[in-house]
Parts: sequence; structure tokens; C-alpha cells
Amino acid sequence: MMILMDRYRKFHFTKNALIVVAMVGFLYACKKSADAPTTVDCAGPAKSFATDVRPIAQASCAFDSDCHGSGSSSGPGELLNYSEIFSARSIIRSSVLSGEMPKGGSLTATEKKAIICWIDNGAANN
Repeated sequence: MMILMDRYRKFHFTKNALIVVAMVGFLYACKKSADAPTTVDCAGPAKSFATDVRPIAQASCAFDSDCHGSGSSSGPGELLNYSEIFSARSIIRSSVLSGEMPKGGSLTATEKKAIICWIDNGAANN
């Protein structure tokens, strides 16, 4: 009987140790994946507000007041035109880069790159 109890204790200890190691590994992996890069390769043609950024903002950000449409007070508020988007560019950049924006949706890698590169290249009204 003692042998069975001893085996049970060893098995139980090993099982618990494996669970703890797995949880620590999972938490470490989650932390590492949450570390978003801070740079984007902006090689290629310069991005345009009118051609590249405005269509993304209209489709993904300003479609209703719950996000950044008319009357919104969410985050930087309304993002309906160049001046509002320009004023919020640093918040937009970090939120897009981290994946926090758009809420309830996602941007393609190309859309993210367009927004980030437009901001990083001076956010011209072009």
C-alpha cells in the first residue's frame, strides 16, 4: 500500500510541476507576442492621405459614433477629416501598430503599413 501511495505522490507532484511549467511558458509566450514592433519598412512609394489613408479611416474608423464617427468621444474622438486624423496621428500610430485599433475589427498588413508609413513620413495632406 505504501508503494502505491508513494507512486501516487510522485505522479501528482510531477503532474503539478508540468502544469506550472506550462502556465509559465504560456504567460511568457503571451508577453512576447504582445510586444509589437515599433518600426515598419516604408520602402516603396510614399503613402497618400487621400488615396491610402482616408479610405481606410472611413471604412474602419469613422463608420459610426461608437468608434470615431460623428459625435464620437472614443479615444481621440472623431476621425472624419485630415485635421482630426493629423492631430491624433501619434495615438493612431501606436494603436494601429499594437493592434488595438480598430476595435472589433482588424486591418490588413497593407492597411497598417499605409497608415504607419504615412504618419512616419510626415502625415502630409496629399
